[in-house]
Amino acid sequence: MGIKTGELELWGGIECTVNRVGEQFFNQYQRSGHCQRIEDDIAAIADLGIRKLRYGVLWETVYATGKPDWRDADSAMEAMARYGMEPIVGLVHHGSGPAHTSLVDPCFAEGVSEFASEVSERYAHVRDWTPVNEPLTTARFSGLYGHWYPHERSELGFVTALFTELRGTVLAMRAIRSHVPGARLVQTEDMGRVAARPKLQYQADFENERRWLSFDLLLGRVTPSHPMYGYLLWAGALPEEIAWFVQNPCPPDLLGINHYVTSERFLDDRVDRYRDRILGSNGRHTYVDVEAVRVPEGPLGAKEVFREVWDRYGLPMAITEAHLGCTREEQMRWLQYIWDSASDLRQEGARFEAVTAWAMLGSHDWSTLLTRDDGVYEPGLFDVSAGYRRPTALASVARWLASGERRTHPVMQVPGWWERPVRQLYPKADRESFAVKEPGSSPLLITGATGTLGRAFARACDLRGIPYKLTARQELDAADESSVRATLDAWQPWAVVNTAGFVRVDDAEVEIDRCHRENVIAPATLAQACAERGLPFVTFSSDLVFGGEAGQPHVESSAVQPLNVYGESKAEAERQVLKIHPGALVVRTSAFFGPWDEHNFALACLRTLAAGEAFEALQDQVISPTYVPDLMHASLDLLLDQLTGIVHVANQGAMNWVEFGRLVARRAGLDEELVEGVSSTGLPARRPTFSALSSERIGFMPGVDEAVERFLLEVEFAWKPMTTRRGYLA
Repeated sequence: MGIKTGELELWGGIECTVNRVGEQFFNQYQRSGHCQRIEDDIAAIADLGIRKLRYGVLWETVYATGKPDWRDADSAMEAMARYGMEPIVGLVHHGSGPAHTSLVDPCFAEGVSEFASEVSERYAHVRDWTPVNEPLTTARFSGLYGHWYPHERSELGFVTALFTELRGTVLAMRAIRSHVPGARLVQTEDMGRVAARPKLQYQADFENERRWLSFDLLLGRVTPSHPMYGYLLWAGALPEEIAWFVQNPCPPDLLGINHYVTSERFLDDRVDRYRDRILGSNGRHTYVDVEAVRVPEGPLGAKEVFREVWDRYGLPMAITEAHLGCTREEQMRWLQYIWDSASDLRQEGARFEAVTAWAMLGSHDWSTLLTRDDGVYEPGLFDVSAGYRRPTALASVARWLASGERRTHPVMQVPGWWERPVRQLYPKADRESFAVKEPGSSPLLITGATGTLGRAFARACDLRGIPYKLTARQELDAADESSVRATLDAWQPWAVVNTAGFVRVDDAEVEIDRCHRENVIAPATLAQACAERGLPFVTFSSDLVFGGEAGQPHVESSAVQPLNVYGESKAEAERQVLKIHPGALVVRTSAFFGPWDEHNFALACLRTLAAGEAFEALQDQVISPTYVPDLMHASLDLLLDQLTGIVHVANQGAMNWVEFGRLVARRAGLDEELVEGVSSTGLPARRPTFSALSSERIGFMPGVDEAVERFLLEVEFAWKPMTTRRGYLA
C-alpha cells in the first residue's frame, strides 16, 4: 500500500537546448527525434500523470530560416491542450538567438522582446514563461569560458552576456504581459555552491555571492551597497547599466532552481592530489575545481542548497530540473532524493510548488557541455536512442510521484552513490560489497558464481549499490526444479539473472547432453519458477544462434540458423524461456572481453604481444567485440526498465578476430603485425562467417574503439612489463 504525499506536484520537462558553437547549432529536439513525434511524446508524458510541462518555443528554432515557422510549436500547444497539460514556455534555452545576433549584441534584448510578443499573442492561454533559461550559467559558458557562441573569454564578456539576457527577460515579460495579463515569470538558474580549502575560501565566497546575480538583478537589489557592485564595475559594467535593473525591476513569480550532482564544487590548492584534473588559477593561487561529491569534505546537499535559496528570497520555488546522467537505479534514487529534499523543506514552511522530472526524452552530449557532436546519449524517463520512444524505470517512479502515492522499488532502498563511500575519488574510497549473506532482504538473485558473467554481474551490482545473492552450482542447481524452488523460497528475490551455462563451443560437439542440460533445461526451469512467482527473469544467449551468411549485422528479428551444438542449445533456450515466461528478457550478445577475467582474448593478446611473440586469431569470423562492463550495465538497466523478449546487447562495431586483436594492439602501442590470422577450418564446431550484432530495439551501446580504450586503462598492470608502466611503480 502506498503512502499518500499530496504535497508537491510533479512537472515534466523536455531537454530543448539550441546552443551554438562557431557556426554550428546543436538542437536537442532534433537529436531526440521529438520533432517527428510531438503529439505522441506529449501523449506519453501526459499518461504518466504530469500536468505541467516545461517546453521550448525557441527563437533560434522558429526563426531558423529567417522567416517564422510555427508548425512544431502549434502542434505542441494543441497537443498539450488536448491532454490537459499546462506549458511553461521557454524562449531562449542556453542559446544566443538566431544566427544574426548574439549575447553581446545590443539588439539581442529587443529581439527577444519582439519574439516574446509574437509568441504570447499566438499562445495567449499560456500563464508561465521563462524568456531566458539559466542566464548566469549561459553567460559563464558563452562569455567567460568561451564554450558557446559568441565565445568570449573575459569578465566583461560574462557581464555583458548576463546583462543582455536579463534585460531581454525584463523586456520580454513586459511584452508578454501586454497580451497575457497576470503572466508569471518562472526564472530558472542552476543553483550550486562552492566550498574550499582555507587558502581559497575567499574565492569560494566570491563565487557563492556571484551565483545570486541573475535573481538579485531582476529583483532590483544590485545597488552600490550590494557585494557584487564593485565587481561589476571592475569587470567593465557602467553604473547606468546596473542602475537600469534597479529602475526596471522584474521580480520572478517563481524561482526555478536547477540542481545537479555536479552543481556543488570544491576548490583545492593541493593540486598534486588531482593528476587527472586540469589546473585553474585566479591570478593569485593555482587550484583544482572539482565536484564536491568527489572529496572527503563532501557536498552540502540538495536540501541545504534549497534552504539557502528560500532563506535569501522567501519566494515561491520549484525544482525545474531534476536529472542525473547515470545508471537506471541511480536515476531513480536521484529523482526521489530531490523530491524528498523539496518535500522536507515544504513541511518546514518553504513555498515549494513542484519538482520537475527533466530531460524526459534524455539528452545528447552534455558530457562535453554541448561543445561537440560525439553522439553521447543519456536516457531520461524515456529512451529514444533506437529511434523510438521507450519508457524506462524512471517513468514508473515519475508515475508514482505524479499520482501522489509513495511507492518504491527494491533498488531504491539503498542511498544514491552521492551518499555512499563510492562517491569519493580523491583519495579513492574502497569498493563496497552489496553481497547479501543471509536470506530475508529480497536481493537480486544471480546464478553462475564461477563464470565470467556471474562475477561481472556481481561486480556491477557492487558498483551500483544493488544488493544481490550470487549462487554457485553447490547452492543452486538451476536444472533441478526442487533446488530452484527451494532457493527462491529462501531468498525471496525481486528478480533472477541467469549467467550460468555451458560455454565451451568446441566441447559442446561431444558433450551434447551436458550442454543441453546447462544451456536449455536450466534456464527453462528458472523461467518456469519465475513465471509462477511473477518475477522478472534475465538469461543470456549468443550470436552463434545465427548462420552468418547475410554479411551484415543481425538484429533481433533476423532468422535464427545455428551451425553448431552450442548455437542450437542457445536457440532452443530462447524459444523455451519465452514460451514459458513471455515477460522474460533474453540478452543476445557477442564475443565479450573485460578487465575482470584472466581468460579472455584481449588480455591474452596483450600479454603475448608484450612478450614480443606472435598471437594467432581467427580471420574468417566477423563478430561484435563486447566489453563486459558495458554488457552488464546495459543488461541491468534493461532489467529495471522491464524490457522483455530478445534484445541484442553488443558494442557497436563489426570486425574479425584478427582486426580486433590488431585494434587492441594499436591502442596499447604494441606491434599489431604480430597478430596473425588463422582459419577456423578444422575446429570441431563450425562457426558462422559473420555473426556481428546490431539492434532494432536499443541504441545506446558505445563503440568498440571507445570500449577498448577503457579496457586498457583498467588492465594496464595486468600485462605491461614493469619497466614500461608509465612510472606508476609507486
